[in-house]
Amino acid sequence: MFLLLRAFRSWDFPKGMVEPGEEPRAAARREVREESTIDDLEFSWGDLYRDTGPYTRNKVARYYLAQTRTARVTLPVNPELGAAEHHEWRWVSFDDAMSLVSPRVAPVVEWARGVVLGILPQD
Repeated sequence: MFLLLRAFRSWDFPKGMVEPGEEPRAAARREVREESTIDDLEFSWGDLYRDTGPYTRNKVARYYLAQTRTARVTLPVNPELGAAEHHEWRWVSFDDAMSLVSPRVAPVVEWARGVVLGILPQD
């Protein structure tokens, strides 16, 4: 199952910016906690990640694979926005994820499924 978050009409994984002096995987853990309140991530695949190609304002998103025992997600208020960053969350299957995400995120979903199922190499 994949956790997807919806902001307006776009579904994506939790993500955000790396803060100065922060390691990318630590940023991933922090962003997941800030956006979903999940705080028990296990990076069972280590530092394995997948980057997207450049998109809006030349940003590149990096996605890590992690597991959680948390089933219930909360979308907390971002103090800077005065509202939650996302409007909805869902735990979804591979097929449902592929039907929801944008073409930018679809290769990440395919990669994650392949790694988890042992179809793709982990390096």
